[in-house]
Amino acid sequence: GPGGGAPLENANPLIYRRSGERPVTAREEDDELPDSIDDREIFDILPGAGAGLGRGRAARRGAGPGRAGRCGSAFLSPETHLIRSINDPEHPLTLEELNVVEQVRVKVNDAESTVAVEFTPTIPHCSMATLIGLSIKVKLIRSLPERFKLDVHITPGTHASEHAVNKQLADKERVAAALENSHLLEVVNQCLSARS
Repeated sequence: GPGGGAPLENANPLIYRRSGERPVTAREEDDELPDSIDDREIFDILPGAGAGLGRGRAARRGAGPGRAGRCGSAFLSPETHLIRSINDPEHPLTLEELNVVEQVRVKVNDAESTVAVEFTPTIPHCSMATLIGLSIKVKLIRSLPERFKLDVHITPGTHASEHAVNKQLADKERVAAALENSHLLEVVNQCLSARS
């Protein structure tokens, strides 16, 4: 874990089965049709690494403006999993495998440009909750067009410090300051890196 040899808080977490891959529909393949962003797209696959999310297949391959185009998406594969594949900071498992993120806890309103993600720490006193939330938020910031307002918060009633963690994650200045900390940014990037 990131603590460098510290004992694990949850040494034997429950491991859940991953859901199936998101099939790409003929409508999504059609460059002429608008393609709105939905909860499965946020949870599962972001075709084209998000540079043109929601604007047809050609745009998804990298054309068009968006946060992802300016944040290094060029090294991402054409089919990049979003939050389901974020790594847990303590275990060699993804947030999906630990049931920390679930598609049913992702709410998207493409018309209003809002994305809300609830995440559930594996234990009520998890000290990694803020780091997990920050990793989810950073992944979304890097992947979605700037028009989206992001709300990442703990599933109500699942963490002892839920309100304090949610307040930190909602504070743009605190999030920006956290990402200026090189050690913290390195840990977040490890959570977001692809596992081999």
